[in-house]
Amino acid sequence: MLKLLLDEEISPGVAAGLRRRNGALIVSALAEWEGGNFVGKDASDILREAADQELTLVTYDRLTIPTILKAWSEEECLHGGVIFVDEKAISPAETGELVSALATVQDEAGSWEWTNRVTFLR
Repeated sequence: MLKLLLDEEISPGVAAGLRRRNGALIVSALAEWEGGNFVGKDASDILREAADQELTLVTYDRLTIPTILKAWSEEECLHGGVIFVDEKAISPAETGELVSALATVQDEAGSWEWTNRVTFLR
């Protein structure tokens, strides 16, 4: 089942919008997740805790996260899945567009196994 963790570049309004669309969806913004204790933390720490909680990270970060995922793959470490958002396709300021795109992912792939899955929103 798809459970989302939105990175700190994504407005908490996206999480609220997704919850309004689908009250059963588990979604947290990084600022509210774990009492905000992971804001500003190293991306590998966030990914590790997200994996422990079976959360799929939604992120615009296509510099740091792929490097971590490559290293983890070589070490056979598991992650909870990552959904990359292309800022040229969906601006971080376009909350409604991002809510719609993630709702579509939930509708189409919410029941998939997300461990180690990587996908791109465009």
